[in-house]
Amino acid sequence: MRIDLPGGPYTLREPVTWPAVDGPAASRVVYAAAHVVADPLGDNTPGAPAAVDWDATLRFRHHLWSYGLRVADAMDTAQRNMGLDWAATRELIRRSAAEARTLGDPAELVSCGAGTDHAPDADDLDAITAAYAEQVETVQETGAGVIIMASRQLARVAGGPKDYHRVYGKLFGLADRPVILHWLGEMFDPQLAGYWGSRDVEAATESFLELIHAHAAMVDGVKVSLLDEEHEVRLRAALPDGVRLYTGDDFNYPSLIRTGSHALLGIFDAIALAAAAALRELDAAEAAADKAEKDRRLASYEEIFAPTVPLSRKIFETPTFHYKTGIVFLAWLNGHQDAFAMVNGAQSARSLTHLAEVFRLADQAGLLTDQELAVRRMRALLEVNGL
Repeated sequence: MRIDLPGGPYTLREPVTWPAVDGPAASRVVYAAAHVVADPLGDNTPGAPAAVDWDATLRFRHHLWSYGLRVADAMDTAQRNMGLDWAATRELIRRSAAEARTLGDPAELVSCGAGTDHAPDADDLDAITAAYAEQVETVQETGAGVIIMASRQLARVAGGPKDYHRVYGKLFGLADRPVILHWLGEMFDPQLAGYWGSRDVEAATESFLELIHAHAAMVDGVKVSLLDEEHEVRLRAALPDGVRLYTGDDFNYPSLIRTGSHALLGIFDAIALAAAAALRELDAAEAAADKAEKDRRLASYEEIFAPTVPLSRKIFETPTFHYKTGIVFLAWLNGHQDAFAMVNGAQSARSLTHLAEVFRLADQAGLLTDQELAVRRMRALLEVNGL
């Protein structure tokens, strides 16, 4: 099958049949950070309250669960701080946890972000703590796990590491089970520069580790999105026993997962099929007693993930915070939603040439699951843009 793309004609590869999955991976705890599906008939213009297609949004979470992945919901992939207002976020948390309960324990299937974005004018530590506490309570009431997101308001107000420790220390006291901490780099949100009390990454890391070691019993893990492989490996080695490192590195995830990181990744929204298959190979490699079998399985792991990395790097290219557009674009191409529409009008955040390259790289990774549908939709997008 062939399609004319910007830059020239492209012939699609032979389709890939991905294996069925029976339960979650054994060797790693893995979350896919999930996007929300916008209502194409809603007023999702920039600045308007989010209008969500709830049925399609929940179907997509079932898609991720069916491949053995946990869901990280109400996170930056769901457009927190970029169009998903608190009313829609609160409803998303409630609905996702209720849907998870139909399959099992919500805490084992979905964890949700708790932040301070509903209180943009919070201007002191007490107000920020209260805002966090409200969202933590909202998540805990549903039975879902809690991910304490980085706060723009805290980044603005905090005078140094002690202020972060004061706020987070109070939040640990409110948690009914261990939480995941989220360190989101400024490439994902420039307003989070200097998080943990310093713009120097090593000084910030020292502050972060001091907090974790002081409260290790209440920390399930840390989700780190700094796109710095060497830093993540050092941080992982410095964590207390029992505290997981959930890689949020959408550039270097194959090597980081292989060497010991767990995962909480936005790209897994788009590459769930490949991720599930690769993780099964990693399970088999780590269970293998025979070196030749172990090496064969690890080679298969690398082979599956290898073509997903150029795709991920394209989707997450600068400005990195617009990666959500490519994630939703692929969900549309693969039939998970009826329209290429996003809350806050964010479908316009990437160029047509960018999206065409995402199409090509997704096909090369075997991730256009219905090539005829994907080609038909890509041609329609090109035509409406005059090509």
